[in-house]
Amino acid sequence: MSLGAIFRFWVPIAASWLMMAIEGPVVAAVIARLADVKPNLAAFGVAFTFAIIVEAPVIMLLSAATALAANGPSYRRLRAFTHLLNGGVTVAMLILLTPPVFALVFERGIGLTEPVLGLTHRALAILLPWPAVIGYRRFYQGIMIRRGRTGLAAACTLVRLSTIVVASVVLSRTSLPGALVGAAALSSAVTLESIAAFLMARGVARETCAIAGEAPTFGAIGRFYTPLALTAFIGLVAQPVLTFFMNRSPHPLESLAVYPVIHSFTFLFRSMGLSYQEVAIALLARGRYHRAGVRAFAWLLGAGSALALAAVAYSPLAVVWYGKVANLTPELLAFAIPATQALAVMPLLSVMLSYQRALFVNVRRTAPISWATVIEVAVVGGAMFALVGRGDLSGVTAASLAILVGRVAANLYLEIPRRPR
Repeated sequence: MSLGAIFRFWVPIAASWLMMAIEGPVVAAVIARLADVKPNLAAFGVAFTFAIIVEAPVIMLLSAATALAANGPSYRRLRAFTHLLNGGVTVAMLILLTPPVFALVFERGIGLTEPVLGLTHRALAILLPWPAVIGYRRFYQGIMIRRGRTGLAAACTLVRLSTIVVASVVLSRTSLPGALVGAAALSSAVTLESIAAFLMARGVARETCAIAGEAPTFGAIGRFYTPLALTAFIGLVAQPVLTFFMNRSPHPLESLAVYPVIHSFTFLFRSMGLSYQEVAIALLARGRYHRAGVRAFAWLLGAGSALALAAVAYSPLAVVWYGKVANLTPELLAFAIPATQALAVMPLLSVMLSYQRALFVNVRRTAPISWATVIEVAVVGGAMFALVGRGDLSGVTAASLAILVGRVAANLYLEIPRRPR
C-alpha cells in the first residue's frame, strides 16, 4: 500500500485523536481562569487520572473490535463481552467513591489534603459514567475502523469536542469550582459521544452482521483480550505512582497543578502515535505486503510529530502557549517548560510503540505487549525513586524524565528478537 493511501486511511482517525487531545488544554485553560487555580488544577488532574485507571479494562476494546469483529457472530459475541466489561468498570468506580476506599487511596495512600482532597472526591463522582460510556464508544468505533469507515469515527469525536467547549463555557459562568467544571464538561461530552457512536455505527453493524462466520468463544476472547486489558491497566498504574512521588518532591503543589497541563499539551503530539495503532492493525490484517508501507509511514509520522513538539518546547512558543493559552502564572510557567522539553522525543516513541503493538495484535500474540508495559512502569517507578529528592529537581520534571526512560525500555523490549516476522 502506498504512503498516500495509508495517509488517507489514517487522517480521519488522527483527526479524532487530535480532537480528543484538544479537550485537555481547553478544560485546563478554563480551570486556570477560575478561582483557586492550584488546588482545582491539582484535584482535576488526580480525579481524571483515576477515572482513566478505572477505565483501563475497556481501553483496548478499540483494538479488539478492529481485530476481531470480522463477521456477524464475532460482532455479537464481542458486544456481549463489552456489556460485561462496562458493568464491571462501573461497579469499580462506585467502590472507589465509597468513603472508606476513597480515604484509603487518596488521603492515606497518596497523601492529599484539603482542599484538594474534597475537590477530588466531588470531581470523581461527576466522572462516574466515564468508564462505561468510553467502553461503548471504543467498541463501536472499532467496528467502524474494521470496515474502513474511519470518517464516522472522527465525526463521533467532533460531537465530543463541541460538547466540551459549550459545557466548559456555560459551566464556567456558574459558582462551581474549576475542578467540577472540568469534570462535568468531560462527563457530558463522552456520554453524548457514545450515543453518537451507537447511532452512526448502526449501518456498519448491519453490514458486519450480514457476513457469515464463526463466533469466538468467551474463553478465546478472554485469552486474546486479557493481556491487552492488563497492558492498559498496568500502564495507567504509572500515573498514581507519579502522583505519589510528585506529592513528596520539592514544590509538590506546583508539580501536581502543572502536570495535567503538560500532559494535555504533549498529548496533542503523542496522539498521532496513539491514532496509528488501530490503523496499523486494520491494514496489517489485509496482508503482509502492506507491512513495509505501514512501517515507513510510522517512522515519518513519529519523526514529524517529535520535531513539531521540539519546535514548540525549545522556542518562545512554549511561553506563548503556557502563558497565554493555558494562562499559567509566571511561577507555574517556570515548572512547565523544562518538563515539556524533557518529553520532546516522546511522540516518536509513541508511534513506534503503536506499530510494534499492532504487529503482535495482528498475529494474536498479546502477552509480550503486557510484559513491555510491566517493564515500562517498573522503570518509571525506579526512575522516580532515584530522581525525587535529589537536589531541587521539581517533581514534574522528574516525572517527565521517568516517563521518557520508561518508554524507551518498552520500545527496546518489543524490538528484535521478539517482534513478529
